[in-house]
Amino acid sequence: MPSITINGTALVAPEGATVLEAARKAGIRIPTLCYLKDVSAAGACRVCVVDVEGVDHPVPSCSTVVWDGMAVTTDSPRLATYRRIALELLMADHGRGMGAPCLVCDKNGACELASLCREYGVEGPERPEPRPVRPVLDANPFLSFDPNLCIRCQRCVGACNAAARNHTLRTGKRGVRIAIEAPFGEDWRATDCESCGTCAQACPTGALTEKRRGAYRSWETERVRTTCPHCGVGCQLDLVVKDGRIVDAEGASGPSNKGLLCVKGRSSSFDFVDAPDRLRTPLVRNAATGQLEPASWDEALDLVARRFTELRDEHGGESLAAFACSRSTNEDIYLFQKMARIAFQTNNVDCCARV
Repeated sequence: MPSITINGTALVAPEGATVLEAARKAGIRIPTLCYLKDVSAAGACRVCVVDVEGVDHPVPSCSTVVWDGMAVTTDSPRLATYRRIALELLMADHGRGMGAPCLVCDKNGACELASLCREYGVEGPERPEPRPVRPVLDANPFLSFDPNLCIRCQRCVGACNAAARNHTLRTGKRGVRIAIEAPFGEDWRATDCESCGTCAQACPTGALTEKRRGAYRSWETERVRTTCPHCGVGCQLDLVVKDGRIVDAEGASGPSNKGLLCVKGRSSSFDFVDAPDRLRTPLVRNAATGQLEPASWDEALDLVARRFTELRDEHGGESLAAFACSRSTNEDIYLFQKMARIAFQTNNVDCCARV
């Protein structure tokens, strides 16, 4: 394992590790934009540059592999100047026409590019050149792509291909420049896009966003960790809460999903909470009127237990069946089938998990 020094601190790095990986493992921060762990390391933004002893020019830490005896400097006036220039170049090509509309951007307050620009004192190009405004692609019901805000970091492409494994987003060419081909225009249904939103979560700017992102700003919200209720995989997610209401969901790094979510987990796992037609109390049908009327949980459960008992005693346990929900946890399913076999005296147990 190579022995290296970073900012004068001696470290031992795993064989094949990059400078950025070694630094992060040691708790040393190096700013990045295009890098996303296990997803993207294109080395395109040049914000993560570091100085290596014996090398004349700064090197991108995300794609430079360590070697034994390497001496690295991650912060210096020279590196700050390099990073500032890289950010100025990004800002010169970022925005709709004359500069970036940060105040009205859906990602305002959560934009990684804006945060780094504040850190390094970059306010944008001194003389932004007017340029054609490219159309926003937002025919997809969940996702929107504004190519004018794209910095071509390629994190979305890596997230779609390496993480979600959909291989829907691609890089193309616009003259000599890389362009992101995001299939969110009118023909989006003809593509393999699953609207999972992994690309939007990976985007460091407001170029790729979930449409519901426009309903809030990050400083207005808090996040609550929970488990997705949609199926039994157990994906971890963070519910974004504003004024006591859930407004969004973000993938969290759980053991089964590692930050990923499907379209159902990201876009349909929580709307029922505040749905106006949601049942909020049990309903029991009045025998005299035939109308459903509110009841307490004790009243409802006592009725269900009594009727199941009557059916079992009159017709036998084989007259009953237990049909489990695939959204339930293994523990709930175990108790459910145990209740069916012991209390209902039936072996007719099934589940709707057919995918």
